[in-house]
Amino acid sequence: MSTPHVVVVMGVAGTGKTTVGPLLAARLGVPYAEGDDFHPQANIAKMSSGTPLTDDDRWPWLDAIGAWAQSRAGHGGVVSCSALKRGYRDRLRSAAPGLVFVHLTGDRALIEDRMSHREGHFMPTALLDSQFATLQPLGADEAGVAVDVAGTPEDIAQRAAKALAAR
Repeated sequence: MSTPHVVVVMGVAGTGKTTVGPLLAARLGVPYAEGDDFHPQANIAKMSSGTPLTDDDRWPWLDAIGAWAQSRAGHGGVVSCSALKRGYRDRLRSAAPGLVFVHLTGDRALIEDRMSHREGHFMPTALLDSQFATLQPLGADEAGVAVDVAGTPEDIAQRAAKALAAR
């Protein structure tokens, strides 16, 4: 299965964006980009210290992801990006119209447990509450699907690919 769409795998920290994104990209036959790689070092330092990012911190990051997505327009791609607020998704869509979102959703306790077992990631579990507080789920007028994160990464990627194909 391949798609000319650029897909943003979104959700709060710990939902598996970095794990599911490449699996979904492989299923769709398109390249994958890790959204965290677009963060300026100052953002990573701030999050590593347990300080949530402000919108002003996020704009350059979102613009960089939007530029990558625009460069993939018509060719397809998958990129991970929390995209927690509608305004963030609007900003991404302004750079790359036609984006489709896969919102990874799930039980807070499951997500926190997965976060606590991650190694080498800069996002501490302490910021999970701020992530959920910031989250604005996809609106009915936004192109995208919600996919539960229960199960294996392969199960989640398969459900995401099926949901995208059905939309």
